[in-house]
Amino acid sequence: MRRAAPWFVLALVLALTPGRAHAQRGKLKVYISADMEGVAGVVTGDQLGPTGFEYGRFREFMTREVLAAIDGAKAAGATEIVVSDSHGNGESLLIDELPADVRVVRSWPRPLMMMEGIDSTFDAAIFIGYHASSVNPTGVRAHTISSANITEVRLNGTPMPEAGINAAIAGHFGVPVVMVSGDDAAVAEIQKLLGPIEGAVVKRAVSFHAAETLTPAAAQALIRERVRAGLERRASLRPYVLKRPVRLDLSLKSYRPAELLAYLPGVTRTGARSISMTGASVLDVSKFLEFATNYSIELQP
Repeated sequence: MRRAAPWFVLALVLALTPGRAHAQRGKLKVYISADMEGVAGVVTGDQLGPTGFEYGRFREFMTREVLAAIDGAKAAGATEIVVSDSHGNGESLLIDELPADVRVVRSWPRPLMMMEGIDSTFDAAIFIGYHASSVNPTGVRAHTISSANITEVRLNGTPMPEAGINAAIAGHFGVPVVMVSGDDAAVAEIQKLLGPIEGAVVKRAVSFHAAETLTPAAAQALIRERVRAGLERRASLRPYVLKRPVRLDLSLKSYRPAELLAYLPGVTRTGARSISMTGASVLDVSKFLEFATNYSIELQP
């Protein structure tokens, strides 16, 4: 058998390397999911909603952290970017400040919640401004999905932060999470679950409503750097894939939601304020969670 020419061997190795398919075609598709509690400087409701006196200013800071992520992604070769506006009413980002070639998902409800629009055509997912879970004893504004209504979310028995649920949705489509930003508790929590993804710690949690924070400019520079690093390492990072079927255990703050949700077929009441359901995949679980946290008979139109 004739020995292959060195250039042919090199081409074969590159073609068979995981994550090289899109790079070979010059395409790199990136999904960015953005929350607000993990943005630099955010510590209380003063920054997080329309009634807060700093909300307008912090919408700008959230937008700039997303812009930093976009810059880092493009520096790593990203050719297509979708951004999910995933805080509060889903209308926090100043979309006129985003590049013209970026698409934005806004408002609710969404079947895939904070990951709406992701599919198997994406190469990587990035989480910006994320926070720790409701069962984490540390973390600024730590909660899972709804601080007013939910005390714990478990998937297949594992307590989940929002980042874990969202990573599982991305993983369903074979997409790895490569980078997360937020406070130290949030970054450590998701790295423990997913492995050594890139993390941008933009503040250190002191208490539920206090932090030692980077300035916005410093946070944005760090995010830009870590996004680029995460995308450049994407071939070594694996999607977070849950074993199917996927069991959801949901603990609620109030008695009646658990009672009423248990009227639905396939939902079992497991305690005074807790329920369980099993979905064929995490996509079924996502739809159920969106229903459970958004439905009201008074909805109009």
